[in-house]
This record gives sequence, C-alpha cells and structure tokens, in this order.
Amino acid sequence: MRKIKYLAVVSLIVLLFLSACSSSNEDTTIQLGEVTRSLFYAPQYVAIEKGFFEEEGLNVELQTTWGGDKTMTALLSDGIDVALVGSETSIYVYAQDSNDYAVNFAQLTQTDGTFLVAKEEHPNFNWKDLKDSNFLGQRKGGMPQMVGEFVLKQHGIDPHNDLTLHQNIDFANIPGAFLSGDYEYVQLFEPTASVFEKEGNGHVIASFGEESGHVPYTVFMAKQSYIEENKENIEKFTRAIYKAQSWVQETDSAEIAKTIQGYFEDVDLDILISSIERYKSQGSFATDPVLDEEEWNNLTDIMEEAGELPDGEISYEELVNTEIAEEVINQ
Repeated sequence: MRKIKYLAVVSLIVLLFLSACSSSNEDTTIQLGEVTRSLFYAPQYVAIEKGFFEEEGLNVELQTTWGGDKTMTALLSDGIDVALVGSETSIYVYAQDSNDYAVNFAQLTQTDGTFLVAKEEHPNFNWKDLKDSNFLGQRKGGMPQMVGEFVLKQHGIDPHNDLTLHQNIDFANIPGAFLSGDYEYVQLFEPTASVFEKEGNGHVIASFGEESGHVPYTVFMAKQSYIEENKENIEKFTRAIYKAQSWVQETDSAEIAKTIQGYFEDVDLDILISSIERYKSQGSFATDPVLDEEEWNNLTDIMEEAGELPDGEISYEELVNTEIAEEVINQ
C-alpha cells in the first residue's frame, strides 16, 4: 500500500513538473493592431510568415483596426498591446495630457507610401498641373494628407486655395469614390495604385514618398506602462521585425510577394511584385527599427506646415524609445 502511495506521489510530482515546463515553453501572445491592410507593411507580414516572431517565442495575433483614431482607441483601452500606425497619432495623444501615452519603439516605414494617381495620362506631368483641379484628398490630420499638402506647398501650390480639395470620404472608400466621381487626382497606396493602372482606371504620375523625404510614417508603438512591464517581449518583437527588415532588403521582390501573397488574395501576383519593387526602389521600407531624431523633426515640420502640430513641447525623448531598437541591431 505504501509503495502504491509513493508511486502515486511521484507520478503527481512528475506531472506537475511536466506541466510547469510545458507552460513555461508556451509562446507569449501579443495582440497587434495595424491601422490598415497595406502592402506598405510588407516587412510585418514577412515577420509573421517567415516565423521570426515564433523564433522569439512570441505568438502575434494580427488584426486590422481600420483608421488611426480607432487604432489608438484600441491601444489606449488595452484592446491591443501594440499598434502599427502613423507616429503623428502618438503626438496627438501626448498633447491631450494622457497619463499613459503611446511610445514609438520600432519604425517600419520611412517615407510616405502614397502615389499621385490621375484619371488621364500626363506624359509631361508638372505639379503645376494640379492647379484648378478636382482633388480627392485624405483625412484631415492624417499623414497622407499632411504629406500631400507639404509636397504641394513645396511646388508652390496652396492645397486649400489653388485647387478644389475634397476630404469627406472615409479612407477605405477613397478608391471607389475616385472611380465613380469626377475627381481628377487622388493619393493612393500600393497595390491599389498599380491595380488602377492595370485596369486602365488611373495613371501613377508621381510619388509623394520621393518628394517628402524620410519620415517615421508607420511605427510600432505601445503604451508607456506596457513597455515598462514587458520590456523583454518588446525587445523580442523588435528583434523579429529587424530580422524581417533585413530579409526584405536582401530578397528580391518576387520572393517577397510570394511570401506575403496570402494577405492580398484579391491582388494578382504581378501587381504585388511591381508594387513591392516600387516601394523598395524609393527606400520606403525602413532598413532597421531605429526612429532617429532627424526623421522625427521632419515629421513635426510637416505637421506644423499643415497646421496640425499641437501647442506645447513635443518631446522626442519622451515619445520615442530608441534604446530597445539600438540594442537589437547591435547584438
């Protein structure tokens, strides 16, 4: 009887040990919200599909939160742990005296991702052609619109007086509105811009990314408290993104397109390839996750020019954490 009890106790101890080992080996889950589904975010999808997050012991659950305001609401209310969104949103939250504001910790894209698309061909396009035109713009205060205005002003065009600017269409409905409306020009991301070209519904005539220089266009951010409490996981997350960024830089566009094709099932492979190549050729994908101060200052200049920079000090040191990214790339 004693022997049976002894064996039972030993078996229980072994089961508890195995259970503890099993739970300690389970991946940590991170809820990630992306502001939209975009080919512009190719390195993020690469990190998932190539297993770079899994290599770090992370289970990243991706959801599309559709819009900067909705994405930040989800982040601040703990609906998601990490947000991929324009870094201008962290400035808006900080300006509202938030006690637990969002901190940018890893940059994904470093240029604007939109292209100027026209209904008609413009073989000898000049930015002055936009004067007196019917232009379908983006959401007020969002990065596409602010960069668009910044570029137009660089070319001597007042976006609110020299053309008819429409900003009453939701982001997701802009392509359809351009097709059905009498708009002459629009800003579109890839692969939509290339799809329009292929179907004969528009012509890509300029790149806002090439015109505006480097900016922290889309960045991974988390609440200050989350980073403090989960620094190791944030470091693992950043390391996985850096692996993906390096892989994208070293890999041809066709291989990248095949890797992430599942995220864009309705888009032909040739369009994915050409779109990725367009982004790669203009250096849109950040080569590492560090958001440097020069890029940040370019962002605040663009926001100020658009009249969207909040009053008061906007602290790079408080809103940007470069320590984690620098540690990752120097390992």
